[in-house]
Amino acid sequence: MRHFLDLASAGADGIAAILNDALDAKAARKGWPKGRADAYASLAGHTLACVFEKSSTRTRVSFDMAMRQLGGSALVLDAGTTQLGRGETIADTARVLSGYCDAIMVRTDDPAKLDEMVRYASVPVINGLTDHSHPCQIVADLLTVIEDGKALPGTKWAWLGDGNNVLHSIVEAGALMGFDVVAACPEGYDPSADVVSSAGGRATVTRDPVAAVRDADVVVTDTWISMGQAHAEQKLAAMAPYQVDAALMAHAKADAVFLHCLPAHRGEEVAPDVIDGRQSLIWPEAENRLHAQKAILRWCFGLVG
Repeated sequence: MRHFLDLASAGADGIAAILNDALDAKAARKGWPKGRADAYASLAGHTLACVFEKSSTRTRVSFDMAMRQLGGSALVLDAGTTQLGRGETIADTARVLSGYCDAIMVRTDDPAKLDEMVRYASVPVINGLTDHSHPCQIVADLLTVIEDGKALPGTKWAWLGDGNNVLHSIVEAGALMGFDVVAACPEGYDPSADVVSSAGGRATVTRDPVAAVRDADVVVTDTWISMGQAHAEQKLAAMAPYQVDAALMAHAKADAVFLHCLPAHRGEEVAPDVIDGRQSLIWPEAENRLHAQKAILRWCFGLVG
């Protein structure tokens, strides 16, 4: 049984297989209605339980549509409308859902909750996001960069802003797929030192946004105020020098692309002329959550890699 808890769950070969599967499956259904099942419908009869303890648009819709296109179905469960919201344990929930469904996707805050779900579930578990990592998003990002014609090994990815869960998964991806990540973060908002040190020299942290972006192939940022955080003026002030604007993008390579996992706050972490400009790939990136999710699900069931 395969769980997709982080990118290392699949390893470099597994991630490469997932990306290839996503590319092939996406191409095979070009021009089809979104709700039409794939020709192979490889998860027909299967049901995915989607457990949300955090709000979601892209994760919720992409996993639901992924199961529909794979021939299966998804059940969306919010903590506030299930017994999780009344104190039922993750362990008990995992056992119950394993009896009803063929796989479980969890979007939560504490990574320990994900670990507990894995410990007691008897079906594959997928990390839909925790406060520590967001691997499904980064599979979509890798897919988007490849579709743009860039080979992953040897590229430079620049990160601007908060050293958060998305950055952690980008650093992990760099170590696995052979690209470098330079993160420009204000003091006090660095990524986990353990995550950076585990990247084998592929990740560095700087206070200088220009140094991070210089000659970058990919420039990435995320909202400065994450879900559950107050709109802290102190944090916004610290982040202000790290806004991705046209002047900063000019230090990247001429064919560099801009990514953002969304939702975005134009005028905060990114200027409107960048996120809505010619170098931005945010809409293909968002769509690719669907194609990435499908390949991840197929990998969990042993149909990929």
